[in-house]
Amino acid sequence: MRHRHCSGPLPRREFLQVGALALGGATLPQILAGRAAAGVANRDTSVILLYLHGGPSQLETYDLKPDAPVEYRSVFNPIPTNVPGMDICEHLPLQAKLGDKIAIVRSLHHEMSSHSDGGIEVLTGKTPLVPDPASQSKSDHPDIGSVLSKVRGMSSHAIPPYMAMPRAMYMTRPTYLGLQHAALDCGDPSADNFRPPIGQLNAGIDGNRLGDRRSLLRQLDQFRAGVDLHGNVDATDEFTQLAFQVLTSPQTAAAFDLTQESDVLRDQYGRNVWGQSCLLARRLCEAGTAVVSLYVNTPRSGPEFTNWDDHALNAGRPGHFGGFMRTRLSYFDRALATLIKDIYARDLDQRIIIVVTGEFGRTPRLSENAGSVGRNHWPQAYSVLFSGGGLKTGQVVGATNSKAEFPVERPYSPQDVLATIYRHLGVDYHQGLTDHAGRPIPILFSGAPIPELA
Repeated sequence: MRHRHCSGPLPRREFLQVGALALGGATLPQILAGRAAAGVANRDTSVILLYLHGGPSQLETYDLKPDAPVEYRSVFNPIPTNVPGMDICEHLPLQAKLGDKIAIVRSLHHEMSSHSDGGIEVLTGKTPLVPDPASQSKSDHPDIGSVLSKVRGMSSHAIPPYMAMPRAMYMTRPTYLGLQHAALDCGDPSADNFRPPIGQLNAGIDGNRLGDRRSLLRQLDQFRAGVDLHGNVDATDEFTQLAFQVLTSPQTAAAFDLTQESDVLRDQYGRNVWGQSCLLARRLCEAGTAVVSLYVNTPRSGPEFTNWDDHALNAGRPGHFGGFMRTRLSYFDRALATLIKDIYARDLDQRIIIVVTGEFGRTPRLSENAGSVGRNHWPQAYSVLFSGGGLKTGQVVGATNSKAEFPVERPYSPQDVLATIYRHLGVDYHQGLTDHAGRPIPILFSGAPIPELA
């Protein structure tokens, strides 16, 4: 939970609420006219990124090895999908019915073995120069959402380009692009007290609700001073424009209103953080958001409801990791399968690409510690799932060896995954973004779209 002292700068969420109030007499057309249009050819496309923080085991999800020695093989059984030859985990039965609408790449790999470094590699496409085994590192380059916020800008309906549920990833930051291109935290849309992060949507239009504008302007100045100390922004102009556009947009208000969806569909997604986040992600992408990231754990407290970091005694958990995964996979399967069915039923499968990834996979050999069984960090082999985006689905791309230790067919990198997404979003990933020193930094130094998916 974030706390703010009266003398400190405002968090970005509160700033967006305050910024619109402070604008007063400015009109939305005036502000929009002052903002240059971004030169992106395909502005209607979006990505929903389900980020499985902790690193899900490839052996217990999409790359089971039932014939491997017992100390390696999956603790679960494979089941067939509706595509011959494509088997996945028995605890993903709803996804198994949608094999023709998914593509699984089993041959991803990189070298970063800590959570933060792995996340930086996967989300920015840049390899950390100094690996941090303590997982406290922060990115020196923006992630894909911040890049799209910069390149594409606000949609014509003032929908923020980068949203995160229930919160943004901890290891990435917009860096030299500016704080205005950070993800906008949406919170947990399944919570009873959920309120959109944009606050009172029509505040700032009605003069009777403006209150003490001078006080609000002082808060804006205070925010700027606090941020400028870190060199994140040069002025509040872009923030105030962003705030006003978001807060006065009826399309933004409508996108966040989950009550417009039927109770039947909401129940199908699941009335939990996974399900309602996937549903809200679809609505935001329909409205014009470019990137929606889901960075969630299982929707209850307790040792069995945690992230995907399933090594022995993780967080002091006793027991076998298979039990924790079994619980977690049921929420994940329901939410993801419903999301896939939903975008295809609404003919959104050309516009929206769904990508499911963690920061790495897990060690093929099982390990035990004080009676707790698990798998450790393993970036040398992991799987990524794709759906929608006009991709060629109903296939498995690449392969690992008999113990899921490393790729032996069609090896791919996180940069290749990002290049595939950027292609869908209409972004030239070779173009440079200017860093703090005025130097052009390519969006990706390496990588190319995965050809089998084209």
